[in-house]
Amino acid sequence: MIPDDRTNFLYLADSLPKKYPNFYKHFEKVLCDCNIPFKLLPRTKDVWAVDYMPVQIEANKFVQFVYNPDYIRKYSKWRKTISDVNTICKKINITPQHSEIVLDGGNIIRTAEKVIMTDKVFNENPAFKEGDLINALQQLFQIEELIFIPTQPKDFTGHADGMLRFYDSNTVLVNDYSNEDQAFGLRLHLALHNAHINYIEIPYNPYNNRKDAYANGIYINYLQMEQAIIVPTFGIREDDGVIKKFEEYFKGKKIATINCNEIAYDGGILNCISWNILQ
Repeated sequence: MIPDDRTNFLYLADSLPKKYPNFYKHFEKVLCDCNIPFKLLPRTKDVWAVDYMPVQIEANKFVQFVYNPDYIRKYSKWRKTISDVNTICKKINITPQHSEIVLDGGNIIRTAEKVIMTDKVFNENPAFKEGDLINALQQLFQIEELIFIPTQPKDFTGHADGMLRFYDSNTVLVNDYSNEDQAFGLRLHLALHNAHINYIEIPYNPYNNRKDAYANGIYINYLQMEQAIIVPTFGIREDDGVIKKFEEYFKGKKIATINCNEIAYDGGILNCISWNILQ
């Protein structure tokens, strides 16, 4: 697998500047300041590029999973937001391997040897026996270990990228769920413990959001690339502390920030809108 910190080129949906022109203007400047080269994916119908674009396994190997999540299937008005990924890939000269597994890119947290995802993948693929699904994913990802964590109860997407990210191969940064349902926190920590994964908690404060679908206050959904880490901010008291923690944890790495309230009101943040690859 190609981990985020080895990626050096960013693609964004061409629908992003159309839907969020103010955010895009600021984001474009941050990317330029971080020396991150980027282009727009053509003919997209949705800004959440990481979910529907292929997963990069090696420099010239990509796997395209089926993008057909339950939160899209439930509402007919959202089905029109499914982009034609085959056309997009042809336009950017990528020919991915196709899989029949239903899986969103936002549910894939990776290092070179390990992948973490929520257990929602089993509900999304009822035609697969559990063992067969695990074996198929391990072979496609070319990894040594596949780790499953419980789905966060209030997250309609069921994605892991709103919960945790790899810090190193044996450690993750994870939301501080001390104000969440205690049973969920225990299940998450147990899953990490059983997989021999250490964790570092970072601030997490979506509690002032008017709707559960809002992603404001979720810092874990940052953009990590070879050139820099871009951390979302929300104009709340936790911002300064989070930035200091990232500067401490990633010493020597460029840390940039951008206010993400505009896109967070629609349920996603920086990792969600980014398809970052190794070129």
